[in-house]
Amino acid sequence: MAPTVIWMSDYTTDGSTHMTSTADRYRRLAAAFGAKLERVGTGRWADPTPCTEWSVADLVGHVVAMHEVHLFQVDRRPLARPDVEQDPVAAFAVIRDQVQGDLDDEVRAREAYDGRFGRWTFAEGIDRSICTELVVHGWDLARATGQDDRIDPEEIRRVRAALAIVGDDVVRGMMAGPQVTVGPLADEQARLLAYLGRRP
Repeated sequence: MAPTVIWMSDYTTDGSTHMTSTADRYRRLAAAFGAKLERVGTGRWADPTPCTEWSVADLVGHVVAMHEVHLFQVDRRPLARPDVEQDPVAAFAVIRDQVQGDLDDEVRAREAYDGRFGRWTFAEGIDRSICTELVVHGWDLARATGQDDRIDPEEIRRVRAALAIVGDDVVRGMMAGPQVTVGPLADEQARLLAYLGRRP
């Protein structure tokens, strides 16, 4: 499996209500991801993750890099940060705070760009892509380091909405291995993860 960014489209509204909800959602998910990072033991950054080509440090590097991609989409330069290999917790914290500041600024959150899936605002890109990254890779991180890997049912719904919109060909080609079979009694989290090629 060679995972990459998961693009997301969800049921959102235009205007300040959307911007506020995106800022709040990102704040919550980024805080949860950051808390998981802080609980990773010193000797565990090289441990494997469910993304079979990545170590824990590689996974963090990917998440940080995708934040930076979205800043570049609106011609913003990421702030200087520590190297992920040297200090993954601090590297994520720097990019998290920069993105959060832009989401909290309504003008910056509304700035638009033309991307692969059409014209999006910065806030829409963070909501549809980065928030989904934080959900799925948050599970990867938790599973790799022995932490609580439960996903909020509402976030499962939102990720499911994203996958339905981009379609199976994109999912298989970009961010998931072969679908894993689960039993009829599997819950929604297990079904989502199995669809993404992960073994719940």
